[in-house]
Order: sequence, then structure tokens, then C-alpha cells
Amino acid sequence: IFIMHLQEFVTVLVRDPRTQKEDSWHSYIDYEIFIHTNSICFTRKTSCVRRRFREFVWLRQRLQSNAVLIQLPELPSKTPFFNMNNPHHVDHRRQGLQEFLEK
Repeated sequence: IFIMHLQEFVTVLVRDPRTQKEDSWHSYIDYEIFIHTNSICFTRKTSCVRRRFREFVWLRQRLQSNAVLIQLPELPSKTPFFNMNNPHHVDHRRQGLQEFLEK
């Protein structure tokens, strides 16, 4: 009998930043969060959702309040000089969000 053991994996990608307009004065950027896995812990093997930066802040705060003894990874800094029209700023934040979710 040949038994093949596949190692489980979970891949998380933060990609496809898009500018969303709330009204004529306010807009924000959201990011696609894509998950692909073969883990038996997940019923769906792929999943995709869009989230904005402040939802990551909320998530980190909730996780920190429930995991007092665990040091959570930091989010990219929320700089007052963040320019959503600057591709470098947007990609730097995307990379930081990716690192946060990977850890």
C-alpha cells in the first residue's frame, strides 16, 4: 500500500488595490484578500474578499484584546502623508498588509 502525505498549505495574497469613492470629498483604497489552501480546516479551498486598511486595524485590535500574551505583528504605519494617488505608497501599504496576514 502506497500512502502519499501532502503537506497542508495556506496561501494569503493581498492584491489589486482599488480606489473607492464614498462621496465627492471622501475616498479610500481597498485590497483584495485572496486565500488558497488545501487544509482540511477550511471548507472552501479558495476565498476572496475586499477589505480596507481600517478593517485591518480593527482586526488587529480584536486579536490583541484576545491574545494578551502574544505579540502580534505590526500593521504598516498609518501616515498622515499617505497619498492614494502615489503607486509607491499604495504598494508599500499592500506589502505591509500582506506581511501582517502571513505572520
